[in-house]
Amino acid sequence: MNLPAEDATPVLHRLRRAEGQLRAVIRSIDEGSQCDDVVVQLAAVSRALDRAGFAVVASGLRQCLIASQGGDADATASQQRLEKLFLSLA
Repeated sequence: MNLPAEDATPVLHRLRRAEGQLRAVIRSIDEGSQCDDVVVQLAAVSRALDRAGFAVVASGLRQCLIASQGGDADATASQQRLEKLFLSLA
């Protein structure tokens, strides 16, 4: 699946934000920060990753729907594969 540029840009932004948040979590643990601060940061990383994953799957589903309207025989297989991916994020 190729992610169109208009979909890839926000996904990459979320992933870079999650990367920064994860670095902050690691730094907090290294510095001996309070447990609740670390958990809050971990939750933020998790949400950012989930949203990036959902955006990727949504883009793939949109591409499948467009392909199925054009009569693409592989559209059903692609949709099933994307549904499986979507469920793996849940």
